[in-house]
Amino acid sequence: MSNYGNDSIQSLGILGGVRAKPASIGLESHNHTFLEILGNSIDEFHAGYGSEIFISKNTDGSVTVRDFGRGVPMGKNSNGEYAYKKVFDLLWAGGKYKNNEEDGSDYKYSLGTNGVGATGSNYTSDFFTATSFKEDTIYTVRYNKGVEEVFSDEDNTGEKIGTEITWKPSEEVFRGKGEIDNDFIITTLEDQAIVNGGLKFVFFDMNTGLRTEYFYENGVSDFIKTMSNEEHVLTDVVSFSTEQKGKDNESDKDYRIKANIFFSFNRETSYKRYYHNSSWLENGGTPEDFIKNSFVYVIDKFLKENSLYNKNEKKISFDDISDSLIVVTSTYSTISLFTDQTKKKIGSDFMKQSITKWLREQLEVYFVENPNDADLILKQALVNKRSREKAEKTRLDVKKKLGGTVNNLTSRIDGFVGCKKSKNNIKPELIFVEGKSALGSTQQGRDANFQAIYALRGKILNCLKADYDKIFKNEIIIDMIKLLGCGIEVKSKHSKDLNTFDLNKLRWSKIIIITDADVDGFHIRTLILTAIYRLMPTLIEEGYIYIAESPLFTITTKKKEVFLAYNDREKDQLVSKLGNTINEIKRSKGLGENSAKMMWDTTMNPETRKLVKVMPTDVDKTLDAFELFLGDNLAGRKEYIEENLHHWIEDVVS
Repeated sequence: MSNYGNDSIQSLGILGGVRAKPASIGLESHNHTFLEILGNSIDEFHAGYGSEIFISKNTDGSVTVRDFGRGVPMGKNSNGEYAYKKVFDLLWAGGKYKNNEEDGSDYKYSLGTNGVGATGSNYTSDFFTATSFKEDTIYTVRYNKGVEEVFSDEDNTGEKIGTEITWKPSEEVFRGKGEIDNDFIITTLEDQAIVNGGLKFVFFDMNTGLRTEYFYENGVSDFIKTMSNEEHVLTDVVSFSTEQKGKDNESDKDYRIKANIFFSFNRETSYKRYYHNSSWLENGGTPEDFIKNSFVYVIDKFLKENSLYNKNEKKISFDDISDSLIVVTSTYSTISLFTDQTKKKIGSDFMKQSITKWLREQLEVYFVENPNDADLILKQALVNKRSREKAEKTRLDVKKKLGGTVNNLTSRIDGFVGCKKSKNNIKPELIFVEGKSALGSTQQGRDANFQAIYALRGKILNCLKADYDKIFKNEIIIDMIKLLGCGIEVKSKHSKDLNTFDLNKLRWSKIIIITDADVDGFHIRTLILTAIYRLMPTLIEEGYIYIAESPLFTITTKKKEVFLAYNDREKDQLVSKLGNTINEIKRSKGLGENSAKMMWDTTMNPETRKLVKVMPTDVDKTLDAFELFLGDNLAGRKEYIEENLHHWIEDVVS
C-alpha cells in the first residue's frame, strides 16, 4: 500500500529547487552558465562601456570573466539593502526591466532581461566569486553552492573599473559535468566577436598557456569577407539597417526593434546565421522567416520581370537562393522575444511583418541600383535551381536503376561471371578485367569458389570530367555500382540525396583490377580507379581496392624453364642473369592470350600473385594527377608533355 500522505509533501526551497532542477529556470547545461555571465559583460559594451572582455579557463576547472564596464552594483541602495543580494542571490531581480521605457534604461537592447542568469549560475555552482571594481571601492562576495560565505569592500587604489566573476559549475547539479568545455568557450567567443564589431575577446587557457584573441573591427562585414573565396564572389558585402517601433497585438505595449542584415552572394559558399541581442539563434525563428520570405519574393519578381524563367518553369525556392547566399542577421529588441531562457529562438509577429516589408523594399532598390550584381544573382539562382531539379531527376533515375533485389546478377549484367557461396561465409573477391577477350582465360584460371569476374565492355567513362547525370546514364558504371552493392558517395551540393553509401553492404572482401600490361591497359586501370575515386572513395580509404600485376614478358630457357618479368627492368635483369641459356623472350599480347594455368599462377592464386593495394596516401598529389591527366586542364597537360617527353624518348631510344 502507498505511504503517500500529508507528510510526503516536501519543499526544496528556491536554492535547493534550482540545484535539483536547473532546467526549471532555463539553465540547460553547465556550459549555459558561461553564456549568462558573458552576456552581462556584452550588455555593458552595448551600453557604451568597455571594449575588451578577458576570459580565462583556470587550472582548477573554473572560468573567470573580466570586463571593463561600470562594475555591477553591489553596495547599499537608498533603502539600506545591498544590491549584490538582488543580483546574485535573488531570482527575477535585475537592472534591465525598464529598457523599453521612453526615458530609457542603460540597457536599450540587452541580451539578459529575465533577471535569473547570474543568480542561476551562482546557485548551480560549487563556488561563485564576484568582484565589482568601482571608482572608489572594490566589492567582493563569495558563495559556496549558492550560500553566501564572505562579503567585503575595500578602497580601490588603482584597479580599472569593471566586473570580474569566477565560478565552477557543480558536477552534482549537471550530472557529472563541472568544467565548461573549451570548445564551447571558443565557439561562443568566435560567434560573439562576429556580431559585436569593435569588442575584443581575449581568452587565456591557464592549462596550456595559450592566449587567443577574437576580434572583428567591423563585425559581421569583416567576418563575411573572410568566408568568401574571392574566385567565387558574385557581390561585395551588402548591409541594411533599420530601427522600428510597434507591437504584436493591439493589447500589447509598443516596443522597439533593430535589425542589421548583412549578405553576399558566392558561387560556392553558403552560410546562414541569425543572432538576437547578440545570442546565436540556433533554432532560428523570426529572422529565418523574414530572410526566406524577402529573398524569394524579390528574386522571383525580378526573374519574372526579366523573362528569365523557361516556359512553365516552377518558381524559385529559398534552397536555390541559399546555395549561393552568405547571410548574417543581427536583431535587437527592447523586450525579450526569446521563446525560452536558452535564447535559441525568437518569435515576434511585429518583427516578422515589419522587417519583411522593409527588407523587400531594400532588396528591390538594391537590384535596381546594381543591375550587374542583380544579373549575376538571378542567373546563379537559376543555375542552382536547375541543377537541383536535374539532380533530383538523376536521383530518381538512379534509385530506379539500382532498385530491387540483386539476386541472379549473372543473367542481368553482361560480362559478369559469379562464384559459389563461400562455405566459411567469407566475402568473395570481385575481379575487373579488361574486355571480354580476357574473360575466357580468367574464367578458366580462377577459383570459382570465391572469385567472381566482371569483364568491362571497352573503355569506361572518364568519371572525373563527366557530371553525375551523364555518369548515371552509363550502363557500365551502373553495372559496377550494382555489383559492388555498397551504394555511392556524392559530393555535389545539389545531389546530396544521392548519397547511399554503406560499407557494410559491400559484397566483396577485395576488388581486384587486372588489365593488360601495356599503355591501353594502364589507361583502363586508371579509368576504373577514377570511377571508384569519384563515386566510392571510402573503398580506397579502407583498403578494398587492389591491382593485380600481370607479366609483360615470358622468358623461356633451353631447358624449358619459364621466367616472368613484369616490366622492362625485370626483363633486363633476367636477360643479364640467364645469358646464353635463353631460348625465347615473348612479350605479352594481352590477358586473352594467356593460358588458364598462367592466369592462375600470375594473377589469381593468392599464394603466388602480385597484388598492389591502392592506398589513400598522397591524396592531394593523386588528385592533382587525376585533374591534370583526366580533367579539363588542357594547358597543364601540354606543359607537362613539353617538360617530360624527353624522359620517355630517352627510355625508348635506350
